[in-house]
Amino acid sequence: MPPPLSVPAWLWAVTIAALLGLILVDLIVVNRRPHKVTVAESARWIAVYIGCAVAFGAGVWIFGGPDEAASYITGYITEYTLSVDNLFIFMLIMANFAVPAIHQHRVLLIGIMMALVMRGIFIGVGAQAVQRFSWIFWIFGGILIYTAWKFAFNNNDDDEYDPNGGVVRLVRKLFPVTDGYHDARLTIKQDGRRMLTPMFIVIIAIGGADLVFAVDSIPAIFGITQDAYLVFAANAFALMGLRQLYFLLGGLVDKLVYLSYGLAVILGFIGVKLVLHALHENELPFINGGEHVTWVPEINNWVSLAIIVSVLAVTTVASLLKSRRDERRAAAVPPAPEPLSEPADQARN
Repeated sequence: MPPPLSVPAWLWAVTIAALLGLILVDLIVVNRRPHKVTVAESARWIAVYIGCAVAFGAGVWIFGGPDEAASYITGYITEYTLSVDNLFIFMLIMANFAVPAIHQHRVLLIGIMMALVMRGIFIGVGAQAVQRFSWIFWIFGGILIYTAWKFAFNNNDDDEYDPNGGVVRLVRKLFPVTDGYHDARLTIKQDGRRMLTPMFIVIIAIGGADLVFAVDSIPAIFGITQDAYLVFAANAFALMGLRQLYFLLGGLVDKLVYLSYGLAVILGFIGVKLVLHALHENELPFINGGEHVTWVPEINNWVSLAIIVSVLAVTTVASLLKSRRDERRAAAVPPAPEPLSEPADQARN
């Protein structure tokens, strides 16, 4: 892995300010008039966010070098791919709470802003951990390999997700919640007391779900680069484009039937890469006497990028082909005949 970039504090400040500026523009342009987001509008915003991510990558290439740019691009693609799986949970939450279409964009925006703050904390802690303790790579690698196994063999976990569980249940117990929505308001005063609205509960559910997914995504990107600046930027651009992807894909996400297997391959690959890196950085006394294991190969990020892109391409094409084949088979099956009505005499009896 390339060494971390030496990023001055002013560049951190400029990057964060630029990201906040994008969010502010989104708030002003999109949320000034709550409405149902169209496919065309989503496509335009996704193009803007991807363009910003690509421009940032070009800047990393110019000022940091091609290896750092490869680390960022690989991390961004990995995080964006993992975010697609989040959409299943987001759709489930929106459906479960019957969120009005005109307010769904705001819910996602606030939830993702919360996730950015929480992931920023995770990234800061993770960056310090990987620099101080080489054994943390064993833990990260184990998390990813275990998650890959879950993706490959427990594909129905999303169906069992309960957006009313955990923190959401606790909030309902601690605070009074109104029965219906009150526009996009989070709280209202009713019968002389302050009450939460379902909108507040939905935002908690969205933020909590994304925080849970961070347990997989943060180790995954640290398996690609240890640079906290690139890790944060890749996460931020992936998350900011996620809510637009939600409206663009919609029901199309269901057609990516092999997505879980593709994610399993990607996470398993990065997990193995982390284990190999842990062997190179080994300081554990019971492995090779505490010495670095130099004979195992390390996988550079250009190879990682090629493998991840190839897996995504194969997964997407195979999923769409299967979905199309299933649709043709369903269309070819003749409808079941309607049951014959009973004779009038028999019906009277």
